[in-house]
Amino acid sequence: MAEELPSAPNDAATAAGPETAEEEQIKQRKNGLSRGVSDELAENMKTGWADTELRDLAPIAQAAETAARRAKLSARFPGERLVIPAGNLKVRSNDTEYPFRASVEYAYLTGNQTEDGVLVLEPRDEGHQATLYLLPRSDRENGEFWLSGQGELWVGRRHSLTESEALYGIPVADVRELAGALREATGPVRVVRGHDAGIEAALTDKVTAERDEELRVFLSELRLVKDDFEIGELQKAVDSTVRGFEDVVKVLDKAQATSERYIEGTFFLRARVEGNDVGYGTIAAAGPHACTLHWVRNDGPVRAGDLLLLDAGVETHTYYTADVTRTLPIDGRFSEIQKKIYDAVYEAQEAGIAAVKPGAKFRDFHDAAQRVLTEKLVEWGLVEGPVERVLELGLQRRWTLHGTGHMLGMDVHDCAAARTETYVDGTLEPGMVLTVEPGLYFQTDDLTVPEEYRGIGVRIEDDILVTEDGNRNLSAALPRRSDEVESWMAQIKG
Repeated sequence: MAEELPSAPNDAATAAGPETAEEEQIKQRKNGLSRGVSDELAENMKTGWADTELRDLAPIAQAAETAARRAKLSARFPGERLVIPAGNLKVRSNDTEYPFRASVEYAYLTGNQTEDGVLVLEPRDEGHQATLYLLPRSDRENGEFWLSGQGELWVGRRHSLTESEALYGIPVADVRELAGALREATGPVRVVRGHDAGIEAALTDKVTAERDEELRVFLSELRLVKDDFEIGELQKAVDSTVRGFEDVVKVLDKAQATSERYIEGTFFLRARVEGNDVGYGTIAAAGPHACTLHWVRNDGPVRAGDLLLLDAGVETHTYYTADVTRTLPIDGRFSEIQKKIYDAVYEAQEAGIAAVKPGAKFRDFHDAAQRVLTEKLVEWGLVEGPVERVLELGLQRRWTLHGTGHMLGMDVHDCAAARTETYVDGTLEPGMVLTVEPGLYFQTDDLTVPEEYRGIGVRIEDDILVTEDGNRNLSAALPRRSDEVESWMAQIKG
């Protein structure tokens, strides 16, 4: 990895804000505080560059949808200035940054994914005027494009403001002028917090936490029902995820020679080739690690005779993620006790999926799945019945542990800021997408169950779209029934 030209530290410049620090950094390098940037070289770098402006750009595929979403936001907060930042780069180590992912609220309303961007909705007599504030192309005149660590020579070309306006269908302005304008602005304003400290600082005396939380909650609830574009992206994410699971089955022999990391890496390759990334940290839990709900260390052994709980999802280039889990016999065949537990979870999932339909309560599918699992636990003598007593006291949760599903979208646990009455106590509507993922987990040190159960963890998870007349399983291409899983694995392995 190339190292950018170092500059002398300047605490005063840094304290004045990132823009001032950037300008100071360029100035220092040009003045020779780095590795000898001569005046001749600086002048030479200003000229001799071709015009690379892109013309006749088509709008992004979801431009109509993002406009409709902004219209709903405008109608909810008339007469108020609304500020939605993308966020800034975050340092991973010294002078390297984490890959940037724009805030969900910003990407949902604009389709743009670049750091430092800000969407502002200015109130008008009727509705709002939306403006997208972005960084312009790197300046060749002052040397920014090659002297700044975030210049285009270092990190790649970014769209000009004119190009961005054509792509996103929103008037675009220079974001470096926004903080000052916000400080001078008057009237009611709300901001989505937690993404851009500089923008929040410019609004310190103009916003309240309560009002800003209302904005965040509204944007979360706006995502509860997906539009056609979103459903298409989620299906695309699921389809890539299915191929990723197939990839893993093909290399289970190599994983046995190495570790769970081989599984994680195999799935990650599919995610990066066909999508933006994984939607969350892959859980590649072999053997007793399957009993750890969010096992993401993925550094354990993969052994024939054990189960592999693979919980993974590809994220599309537009940030929509799948969330699918399969529990697979590593050697291709379930043992008798593994099949017994697996089939119980499958039966519970079937009951949960059947409960997903318009007009049903969100909690219904959880209750349906929990009832089946509780019946099995009582039947096996692991907990004393009757079933109603166990459910009332929640005794089954020692082995079922978690909720049976959640909303899915641009966040793997989407719409998390929505109010309880509109989400977990709400009613399902067509266009909602959620997971159904019951599980049973018998810890290795659980002395309340027979030894043969210990160390077995099973979860089956699918992504379910609520339709007008019921539901559609977006991940139905991956087998779920135990005999179908064995046949599928045998076919893939050849």
